[in-house]
Amino acid sequence: MAGISRARLARALDLVTVFALAAIVALVAFGWSGFQRYYVDGVKLLAATAPDEAERPAILVFSKTRGYRHDDAIPAANDLFARFAREQGWDYFQTENAANFTPEMLARFDAVVFNNVSGDVFTPQQREAFRAYVEGGGGFVGFHGSGGDNEYAWRWYVDELIGAQFIGHPMAPQFQSGRLVPEGGDHPATAGLPPHWFWIDEFYSFEASPRAKGYDILLTIDEESYAPERLAMGSDHPMAWWHCQGGGRAFYSALGHRPESYTEPEYQAMLLGATRWALRLEGNGCE
Repeated sequence: MAGISRARLARALDLVTVFALAAIVALVAFGWSGFQRYYVDGVKLLAATAPDEAERPAILVFSKTRGYRHDDAIPAANDLFARFAREQGWDYFQTENAANFTPEMLARFDAVVFNNVSGDVFTPQQREAFRAYVEGGGGFVGFHGSGGDNEYAWRWYVDELIGAQFIGHPMAPQFQSGRLVPEGGDHPATAGLPPHWFWIDEFYSFEASPRAKGYDILLTIDEESYAPERLAMGSDHPMAWWHCQGGGRAFYSALGHRPESYTEPEYQAMLLGATRWALRLEGNGCE
């Protein structure tokens, strides 16, 4: 029996060693923040970290990923929204902790910004809290990777809040220059933008334009100006749009893969105008 116990103990120690080595490899490969995201956090409930009080208006910037991670774009966008908050006099809180998505926490903010969020990041309770927040009048601003998953476990998010299912982007080459054309009239996200301009990005395509279900298109791309390959959508290829989700104002832009995007004056103006609109500081809709 003693020999068997020693053998079992040896096997157990071997397993512990394997798991420890796997954890070390993951820590080296992903870094501590990545290790937490993929191996510790997942979609489990952690302690919420949002401030007890927030000056109004206030924005919550969320950048958790469990799918593709835009490692360079996420910090660039976080820096931009922190600057917006300083200059506009907003309160600002940035997190990758989904535990902040409770009714009590979300009530402290006037709009939530999804900065390249990807993958299944919420528990069922967090989904319910976020949906109730938006449909109850909270603002939503999402961009690029926040609508760039090939499939979604949460259909309300892609079918209603984003409004269109991503199907891919060109790869030969991935980054191209394309001609963007605003059509948002006096909407704060597009007011003041030039009649058209050229932009370098990986241009997303979708199963269908959300225009068909009543969403308001703010920006399209001219497919004659770049090579969409097999992903052509035709004359109605949207890059940004808005709609009312229940009582909430919702905006999505497909632009923003490269970190340089968030230093471009046209895109800064679009994101600032969209956030001011979502905060109900200007513009109309969803009254």
